[in-house]
Amino acid sequence: MKRVVNAVSTSVLFLTVLGLAYLLLAGPDPVSACNWGSPGGQDYVPQKRAPGGGETAYNAPSMTKEQAYDVIASHIKKVNPNLSIGKINDAGSFYEAEIISENNEVVERLGVDKRSGRLILLN
Repeated sequence: MKRVVNAVSTSVLFLTVLGLAYLLLAGPDPVSACNWGSPGGQDYVPQKRAPGGGETAYNAPSMTKEQAYDVIASHIKKVNPNLSIGKINDAGSFYEAEIISENNEVVERLGVDKRSGRLILLN
């Protein structure tokens, strides 16, 4: 009887270690945990380019100043329609824009990545 209990407990321990090793080495796919590639998520990344496929952030041509303005205008309209967009400057790999209040004061500086179209908080 002692041998049977010993064999069962050893087998259970072995299977537990094997299962934990599997979870650590080849466990759940982290990409699927974030729902990457699935429809939706527009509020999380509202300025993601090329929703229909084809162009991605890596092979898309650089964004123009007018496209950056449209991305920022869409974001500002959702956040606070009383704000407006001031000067937009080319800052290398992104465009830098000033967000202006009704009193003509700069309240925020946002960047728009030229490749991906994602907003960057610069303050």
